Amino acid sequence: VHEVDNRRDSESEESEEESPADTNMIWIFSRRFQLSVPKLASRRRVVQELLNDLLRVSHSLFSDSFFPVLEPVIGVGSACEGWSPHKEEDIVYCMFVPLKPPRGHAFLLEPDCTAEMPQTSMRIRVELVCTCTGEQPDQNMLCFLHHSEQELKRNQVASLLHTLCTGPYLDGEKIALWFQTFVTSAWSMLPQSRCYSMKVLPSCRSCKMKLMKASGRSLFVETVFSVQQGESDIFLSSQPPEAHLPPSTTWLESYAVAEAKFFRQVAMQAPPRSCHLKCLRLCARILEGSGLSIYALKTTVMHLLTLIPLSEWQHKYLLMRVDDTMRYLRCCLEEKCLKHFFFDNEDMPQEISLPPAFQGAQPLNLFQHLAQDPDAQTEALKKFDDL
Repeated sequence: VHEVDNRRDSESEESEEESPADTNMIWIFSRRFQLSVPKLASRRRVVQELLNDLLRVSHSLFSDSFFPVLEPVIGVGSACEGWSPHKEEDIVYCMFVPLKPPRGHAFLLEPDCTAEMPQTSMRIRVELVCTCTGEQPDQNMLCFLHHSEQELKRNQVASLLHTLCTGPYLDGEKIALWFQTFVTSAWSMLPQSRCYSMKVLPSCRSCKMKLMKASGRSLFVETVFSVQQGESDIFLSSQPPEAHLPPSTTWLESYAVAEAKFFRQVAMQAPPRSCHLKCLRLCARILEGSGLSIYALKTTVMHLLTLIPLSEWQHKYLLMRVDDTMRYLRCCLEEKCLKHFFFDNEDMPQEISLPPAFQGAQPLNLFQHLAQDPDAQTEALKKFDDL
């Protein structure tokens, strides 16, 4: 960080024009690492429009049922943030669909101490609530609490507890299967069905779709189900990391919505042709084969975006920002510590809404595994230095 500050001072004294050597190097890197960022925004809009159309159909089909209420989609992940470490044909557009409880139900979040996961895990208890009293009692439904089981069976569809739950807890696998079945049956009702053919791909906790145009071009979409923590930007996600598969009633804390919001704020405040997304993409290509995760890289760049003024992320500073990123990562590897961006961060933008427990919480160390395994740290440093 001290080197970053020193370099910032020297940059302010330099000419506003890019040197021919730097311009040439940026061009070479762009060609070699395929840095021309794909037209992510236009394809993201196609995906969001598709899912919003699907949600409109779901609201009409399930209006008299007690399935979860599907809220407007939120684009998350690198493709929706405006960059991607992948080639264009391999990009997956990930969308969170927040779930709200249906009428007569409430969601209660409970810590799941039984799950051995590297991130916070919770279970979502579904409870029945009275609908026959209150300011606006629902005249069109029977109260699950105050009508007999015979009346309910005879006159009303099953509660959420009897459809998409295991015991009293919301079940991610059952929700995924329900939504996949709905997508398959509803596809012909969508205007997109005239332009694309659609295939639902195997997935036990999300809904993955492959959209194909007549030209043969494909578009991959993953819908992940989520539940918001209070009014914050932190959600519980149905989709676990690839290497772990907890019980289907375990939902993992996700920071993807907060990260997407952070990058939207940066885009609004950064100068035209800001290089922060190209920096991310270039560093991701450089780090291929190093063993370092894309998430560690993204966390590093998020930290630097709060440490270095956005005015110094102009395109002409791309190589310097890449150098800062790699040096910051190298320093974190040496110290075996890379702090999670959203815990006890004094530089957190005010626009990001976090649960109260995040303030003053012990920062999570993304390199904790290196602190516990000196041999792994030595190997990580060697791979990094070999790049």
